[in-house]
Amino acid sequence: MKNLLTLLTGVLFIAFSGAVNAQPTWDLQKCFDYAIEHNIQIKQQSLNTQYNENLVKQAKDDKLPNLNAQLGNDFSFGRSLTYDNTYDNINSASVSGYLSTNMTLFNGMTLSNTVKQRQLDLEVTLHELQKTKDDIMLGIAAEYLQILFAEEVIEVTKANIEVTKHQIERTRQLVEAGSAAKGALLEIEAQLAREELQLVNNQNAVQLSYLNLYQFLDLPISESFKVEKPKLPEVQANLTIMNAFDVFNNAVNTRPEIKAAQLRVESAMKQLDIVRGNQHPNLSFGANYYNQYNNQYNDIFGNRIDFGEQLKNNSRSSLGFTLSIPIFNRFQVRNGISNSELQIEDYKYQLQLASNVLRKDIELVYTNALAALNRYISTQKAVTSMAEAFRYTEEKFNVGMINTVEYNQSKNNLTVAQSDLIQAKYEYIFRTKILDFYNGVPITL
Repeated sequence: MKNLLTLLTGVLFIAFSGAVNAQPTWDLQKCFDYAIEHNIQIKQQSLNTQYNENLVKQAKDDKLPNLNAQLGNDFSFGRSLTYDNTYDNINSASVSGYLSTNMTLFNGMTLSNTVKQRQLDLEVTLHELQKTKDDIMLGIAAEYLQILFAEEVIEVTKANIEVTKHQIERTRQLVEAGSAAKGALLEIEAQLAREELQLVNNQNAVQLSYLNLYQFLDLPISESFKVEKPKLPEVQANLTIMNAFDVFNNAVNTRPEIKAAQLRVESAMKQLDIVRGNQHPNLSFGANYYNQYNNQYNDIFGNRIDFGEQLKNNSRSSLGFTLSIPIFNRFQVRNGISNSELQIEDYKYQLQLASNVLRKDIELVYTNALAALNRYISTQKAVTSMAEAFRYTEEKFNVGMINTVEYNQSKNNLTVAQSDLIQAKYEYIFRTKILDFYNGVPITL
């Protein structure tokens, strides 16, 4: 049953690999471009930006005068007011029209400060949009490197399988010649089975890594692709990593989440100015025009007054200024000022929190990068030593000086060290790419 499951898994992977090989190749930048165009979170944040653009436009338009018109049609029955300002029992129909305009001249700079606040809020959403894009790109880079890591582990496993197959053939010849026990051959064959199973597991890990990347991109599996294998930078013992403190000093002046938090503080300050503006008098200008026609209006001689004459006689207009002086409004302004001041302090705390989170993230990334570099250097030495030790062990095994258990143990130690070296390399590359990204350098491979 176990062999059957292994066979079926291998067949499924071969089918998957054949499909992948027939697919187009995407580099990291193409993954970024696809995500920026199709990601739902980015689209939602873009809508939020457009919404705030409309708020800015409306705040500017609020400075303009308004203009409103009204038409009314009225039917009267029984005693009604006549043209000569007396009442009579008549049925009449009338049409009236009304046109008015109003414009704020001064309201404590509330309109101007509202425009400035809306512009700050728009800048906040633009930085939040960029932060969303940055998070998406970091996630894509992580999944992309995970695929490269898994594929490199497969190559190591395949190479080890070839070594084991070669050793099986050599051991079989020794068994047939009577120079080695058959148990040695069985042990090596069992080692091959374990390595082949590990290869299947590694191949499944590649498939799962591709699936994670597709889902991160919201890409249907029917439109899947194969990642391009870039030339990765060499990891050397004399490499130096930019200090976390220097990265933070640069990032705190450029990162969108910090910019957004700073702008929220400025927006809250403008809100305080808006609330304070309610303490000042409000001066506005208004103008009105009114006219009316009634089908029962007659002159003193009893003649019906025509439409044009009524519009000329019934027309009236007015214009004037209105000054509203706040005296007592149940302490609404005072309480509003207090709440705005509290909001400013809250946003200042949010700014400090965002700065602290950024500093901690950079320090963690820096520490992980340094640890990965040290682990890579030490593991590289271990691989070199274990490769030499395995070569020596293999020579002793070929002349019958050691048994298969010792041979397999030495080979497994080398395989583990090789995998650890690959993992440390990709861990270092990813962490340093994040540090560069915080430092304003775009992610590239």
